[in-house]
Amino acid sequence: MHTRLTQISNVDALREFVNETLCEHYELKLDAFEMTERVLRRGGRPCGMYFCLHGPRAVKFTAIWETDRNQILFYGSTGERFLKMQLLVSPCLDRAAA
Repeated sequence: MHTRLTQISNVDALREFVNETLCEHYELKLDAFEMTERVLRRGGRPCGMYFCLHGPRAVKFTAIWETDRNQILFYGSTGERFLKMQLLVSPCLDRAAA
């Protein structure tokens, strides 16, 4: 598993980055598959985002951005983590949490 640093300024850029990273890792055509997301909450407050790329043959690839550590964790279809990405600046989750 690799750990990398990156800078993402907003939730839209985060969404795009997650989609591109998952597609590149699994050699999927960009924007060919649906990606869903939801805000994660702890004690009623937003604490991250869950992303799910719905790939071919009902395979799902996921990523979780956790705001406490400001990192994105990428997972394969069997649940193995293949990448940890540390963000330099935390995007604002308020707009996505509405």
